[in-house]
Amino acid sequence: MLALAGVIPFELGIPHRIFGKARSPGGQRLYEVVTCGTGADPVRTDADFSVTFTHGPEALATADTVVIPASYELGPVHEEGRLSEPIARALALVRPGTRMVSICTGSYVLAAAGLLDGRPATTHWSSTDHFQRLFPRIRVDPDVLFVDDGDVLTSAGVSSGIDLCLHIVRRDHGAAVANAVARRSLVPPHRDGGQAQYVERPVPEPQLSSTTAARAWALGRLEQPIQLRDMAERESMSVRTFTRRFREETGVSPGQWLTRQRVELARSLLEDTDLPVERVARDSGFGSPASMRQHLQAALGVSPTAYRRTFRATSGGPATGARQS
Repeated sequence: MLALAGVIPFELGIPHRIFGKARSPGGQRLYEVVTCGTGADPVRTDADFSVTFTHGPEALATADTVVIPASYELGPVHEEGRLSEPIARALALVRPGTRMVSICTGSYVLAAAGLLDGRPATTHWSSTDHFQRLFPRIRVDPDVLFVDDGDVLTSAGVSSGIDLCLHIVRRDHGAAVANAVARRSLVPPHRDGGQAQYVERPVPEPQLSSTTAARAWALGRLEQPIQLRDMAERESMSVRTFTRRFREETGVSPGQWLTRQRVELARSLLEDTDLPVERVARDSGFGSPASMRQHLQAALGVSPTAYRRTFRATSGGPATGARQS
């Protein structure tokens, strides 16, 4: 963790909570979390206190992952798109190939360092326009909670840092470990939709009802065919009205949401059961292995067999050691 002047305490604490609670089935810690600033002095937060760290910036040279949370005092990084000397010196200590992660406007630091050029990224919805103007070479996605581009990951604002850190745990060690961390932290292991559902907008009319009941109904029968009109009828809405309300509340269409839920169910079955791929495809609602393969390839970039081989070994076997963050 690299804490900069003006760091937001909530976001500074997210990786400590999520990575710090990740354990192997045998109870072994899966990450060592170390925090440092750009120098030896205490780091001011945006609250009424400062933070002192045991480690200096030299700790960055030993990290497998570097996380940069948001700061309200980024100065030239935010105003001109260039690194200040202290930040540049600290980042120069990071080893090539280190995984880089930002929370909220920490993405400005990655962008000013040139790590996001030509790549997809996101930041807090209120800053996406400014972020895009300042860094035109970045493919800014203003609607998602986080972007995973392999060795560089960015999250949207504030609590989406939780979503991103859980995603990293899931990617590193499988859904079972990430779900256990989420339960201990009293947060959902995966949130639906993107930033669109949190963007400031006019307050909806009081008569507008929610689509929550339809979503709960669908989640209970993902293995069955689910028609849009069936979901709309659960809320006593027309298909057109239901589709509009659904997108307003979740940030995605009903079809996209259903596919996402079925992908998550398939992932869980592939990780936690020995069911054959044909059965997993049927139980997760894809119908055929070919359909499931197509959707998992689109969502995860791997086939069902490759996913199971990777994460059954990761989540079921002994841990190979802590990953520094």
